[in-house]
Amino acid sequence: MSQAIFITGTGTNVGKTFVTALLVKKFREQGKNAGYYKAVLSGAECIGKQLIPGDAKFVCDIAKLSVKPSSLVSYIYKMAVSPHLAAHKEGNPVTLSKIQEDYKQISKRFSYLFVEGSGGIVCPLRIDEQETIMLTDVITMLDIPMIIVSDTYLGSINRAVLTATYAKSKGIKIKGFIFNSYDPSDEMQKDNCQRIEQLTGVPTLGYVYHNEAKLHLCTQALLALFEGEKR
Repeated sequence: MSQAIFITGTGTNVGKTFVTALLVKKFREQGKNAGYYKAVLSGAECIGKQLIPGDAKFVCDIAKLSVKPSSLVSYIYKMAVSPHLAAHKEGNPVTLSKIQEDYKQISKRFSYLFVEGSGGIVCPLRIDEQETIMLTDVITMLDIPMIIVSDTYLGSINRAVLTATYAKSKGIKIKGFIFNSYDPSDEMQKDNCQRIEQLTGVPTLGYVYHNEAKLHLCTQALLALFEGEKR
């Protein structure tokens, strides 16, 4: 079984998939058998009669993963809406048992697995007469720690603190923050990162600088990501 870590974001479009791809790429460049899994994806592109999971394809392309992207995602929906609504419109509602089984099978293929969430931490995957399943239910079921991807712009303190506080309330272990599109010459952004770390007690693992496609993650932090997380 893989050593695994979950990647969430402080909201939609903060660069969660981008950072996940850079993490997988960085590990693979160091000779580690790193892979990717996403339980639920909405907003897939339809080519012919086939739904293409864009997030998974992006990670595979960036990290040079020679696998079919759709084989790394349990549920793929066409509508670019919350997964619970996409499932209501398109059918095929989420079940935790399928996610658990798919995760187990994919874990056998990789030594290190990066599991990407859907949207932010408060994301409903299924709400119907039979069941309510939230993204946090998946994280707690898989029992893996989490990295939070955050931007550093105005309002980032609020979003990051709320995300960390909610995750902690669910008993989820947070490894740290990775700040995306960070400009170290911007005094506000620099202060935002410092205040987020101060207010949450969660360390900073690294940065992706503005207009760069490179993850600045210290070697020690990289190795520490999976310490004590063998599954």
